[in-house]
Amino acid sequence: MKIELLNSDITVLNVDAIVNAANESLLGGGGVDGAIHRAAGDELLRECQTLHGCATGQAKITGAYQLPCRFVIHTVGPVWRGGDHQEAALLASSYTNCFALVLKKRISTIAFPAISTGIYGFPKEQAAQIAVAQTIEAGKTNTNLVKVIFTCFNKESRKAYENAMQQLKK
Repeated sequence: MKIELLNSDITVLNVDAIVNAANESLLGGGGVDGAIHRAAGDELLRECQTLHGCATGQAKITGAYQLPCRFVIHTVGPVWRGGDHQEAALLASSYTNCFALVLKKRISTIAFPAISTGIYGFPKEQAAQIAVAQTIEAGKTNTNLVKVIFTCFNKESRKAYENAMQQLKK
């Protein structure tokens, strides 16, 4: 399995699936969530309405509609509340549940945003470490998984992922 870092708009990537850093309603919002909903079109909103939301740390899958990928995996990361409210475990659970859907749907290429690091305030360095660790763990058991892309919104996000990848290679 190959892990890539891209400074890119997740909505334009030609992969099997992209991950949406969603809110619990799954009905769109700001940041990457809003961008994915706008790019996918109204059909995505209609399908999300049938899912009746998603709990923090869980994941649900939909079609991708007008996006170049086949699937959108929606996950709700935790809001950072200082680190003493199971935020790290909940973020790890978001990745674990996304990778469970990847395995179930036989997805071989997937792109993730930096879940919970925007308006939810999760520290970028810690979030990147969790993301990379969960990805490496998933790659150990899912031989169908060929490539995982982390899309980086800015230089700070990219540096956090670079640091996490270096630390976990040691």
